[in-house]
Amino acid sequence: MEYKEQLARRGFSRAEMMKRVARFSKIKGFDGGLPDSKMPGSERTLFNVIGFQPPKGEGAGMQSPVGAQASRMAAIKITEGFNLGYCKALPGKGPMLHNHDTNETFICMTGVWRASWENEKGKLEHVDLKPLDVISFPAGASRRFMNVTKGPKNRESILMFVIGGDQPRAEFTSESMAKVVAAGVWPPEAAERASAKPAVKKAVNKAATKPALTKAAAKKPAAAKQAKGRK
Repeated sequence: MEYKEQLARRGFSRAEMMKRVARFSKIKGFDGGLPDSKMPGSERTLFNVIGFQPPKGEGAGMQSPVGAQASRMAAIKITEGFNLGYCKALPGKGPMLHNHDTNETFICMTGVWRASWENEKGKLEHVDLKPLDVISFPAGASRRFMNVTKGPKNRESILMFVIGGDQPRAEFTSESMAKVVAAGVWPPEAAERASAKPAVKKAVNKAATKPALTKAAAKKPAAAKQAKGRK
């Protein structure tokens, strides 16, 4: 008896499928857009490969897991129930404790990554992931990850993340938010002011170190001008 297919089937042109191909060398990475992006120790680059449409209610601490800018720059622009991206970071770097409203699954690609979560008693626990190891966090679990690879401190490693939903939302814990606010890296306007301060300070210092004219030197231009007038 011939098998009768139950799922819809259709052919796809090469042009259609090439829109679903992402070359890692051509994907633009982003290192900002999240509350802890500029926090010392949390520096990382996020790559939006598939999906991550900006979530409803975006702003005021609620954002896409990849940040506002990256969520609008997917390499493969589809909305089919899941999202995929990469995180690249140096050893010792990773995001602060945060939460998601959908499942988030981590797959270690290179190096060693530490995935931590808050247990039922509010204490942190962790597991270390080696290449191709996986951990899957359910919605509501406060989690963080960090590159703990041993070796050269200037060698970045890559972690893949797959997140459920069409418009997933991420939110940092109140404790994390208190730290970034205290550090002056959030909200964005505070970070802008903080980054502008060194430039202002440098200008002030330059002016302060500029040699002051002595009274005699200050009088010379005026004396020369008077002499010229007498001629």
